[in-house]
Amino acid sequence: MAIRFGSPRAAIVVAGLVALAMQLSGCGYNRLQAEDEAVKAAWSEVENQYQRRADLVPNLVATVKGEAGFERGTLEAVVQARAKATSIQATPELVSDPAAFQKFEAAQGELSSALSRLLVTVERYPELKANQAFRDLQVQLEGTENRISVARKRYVDAVQRYNTMVRSFPTNLTAKYLLGLAVRPTFEARPGADQPPEVKF
Repeated sequence: MAIRFGSPRAAIVVAGLVALAMQLSGCGYNRLQAEDEAVKAAWSEVENQYQRRADLVPNLVATVKGEAGFERGTLEAVVQARAKATSIQATPELVSDPAAFQKFEAAQGELSSALSRLLVTVERYPELKANQAFRDLQVQLEGTENRISVARKRYVDAVQRYNTMVRSFPTNLTAKYLLGLAVRPTFEARPGADQPPEVKF
């Protein structure tokens, strides 16, 4: 049955649509969508910085490997930690799965620790420290570690805003029953995580 504009039935339909729109805006639907997208964007930046670090590792290992007598075990630990960290696909869905997120973060933490041990070991090799290629890689790695810290902070802030909306009334009803959204995991501090890895010499 057609609805003619100007008829009482059309007025009721328009009023109903206006009421529905007001209810949706009051229930936080649009804000939840925006916060969800902000979390995904922040995660994407974290992922980019971790990938940048992973891409630096082969060059760093190759440069250090050229130093006669350098501890093989230290290099192998870095290579293995990188392989483990890059084997976990950092998809947007990862941030919705606490167990997968924890596994990913643990692997990244192992790579951070292995790199820190490598750079501390380099202290015993003055020729390597004087190598321009190594110094360039060191600066790039230091910058990447700083970028990782900033990206993680932005992600934590985005998740905090998102989780607050998902848990607050009345947006929690929209999140749970209309959109199926749940609280997202965030980074947990590891011992010594309040300081970025030391990469200066």
